[in-house]
Amino acid sequence: MISALTCNDENLLVGIETSDDASVYKIDDTKALVQTVDYITPVVDDPFIYGQIAAANSLSDIFAMGADVTTALNLVGFNGCNHPKEVLGEILQGGLSKVKECGGIIVGGHTIEAPEMTYGLSVCGFIHPQRIYRNNTPRVGDVLILTKPIGTGVLTTAIKADMLEASAVQKTADILAQLNHKASVIMREFDVSACTDVTGFGLAGHAYEMSSKNFTLEFDFDAIPLLDEAIELANMGIIPGGTYNNKDYLTLHVDAKKEHKNEILFYDAQTSGGLLMAVNQKDASRLVKRLKNIGYEYSAIVAEVKEYSGKSLVLK
Repeated sequence: MISALTCNDENLLVGIETSDDASVYKIDDTKALVQTVDYITPVVDDPFIYGQIAAANSLSDIFAMGADVTTALNLVGFNGCNHPKEVLGEILQGGLSKVKECGGIIVGGHTIEAPEMTYGLSVCGFIHPQRIYRNNTPRVGDVLILTKPIGTGVLTTAIKADMLEASAVQKTADILAQLNHKASVIMREFDVSACTDVTGFGLAGHAYEMSSKNFTLEFDFDAIPLLDEAIELANMGIIPGGTYNNKDYLTLHVDAKKEHKNEILFYDAQTSGGLLMAVNQKDASRLVKRLKNIGYEYSAIVAEVKEYSGKSLVLK
């Protein structure tokens, strides 16, 4: 396990000892290197869109730290026995389009033959050493803003089972392929104390990491933006295994004040989810308005940071 590794260096500002989204290594007093890596299996059939989604997912960790992307390396596991090379070309072009969108460049990569398709990026970016957004530094009294809706884990499971209409598939793909870049840039103008992105551990899992067992994050469940299509499918039992794993792990840390019909979506294992920001209440409404104006239409205030009360997460 990576937690057993020893990686001490006076210039390592953010390392493996925490659950932060990326590492940060100080270069000088005004510049630090931010690094991350991630890859996923296909979540849609179209190879170009899959490339876009996988790239958006990989890039998101850089944005969660408040950094700007500079370079990226492709990481590919390709099943050449069952797919023509043109498919690989489309995946790479999809990834390239998202890296370009946020001002970065592709500088190479590595491809292996694999029985299951995988694609993602190793990404580097830069940030000022004093302007890093950690995922576990909220303040009591802050509120949490979520920039993308919850339920895409359910929807991608339905896509794989060919259970979604074309319009719903396109809606899901648009949400997943949307970069968190602009949201990251905007949040730097406000009094934000912590940030993370919502991915495989679900909203509950990443909120638990944000609480760092030092705070209680009190969620208004009705304020969480849930996708209608995901609600319908979840009620039919179309729920990814990762979501159940998240719930099993986190239940002991959640105080549910009442029963919520769609509570399972609190744990939904996301791909390329939104940013979860802790922000001063005085700035929250203006930040939500700015986010909506630049295309994050689902942005909402979903929780409040409180003194630790014995449980890391509360569902009202």
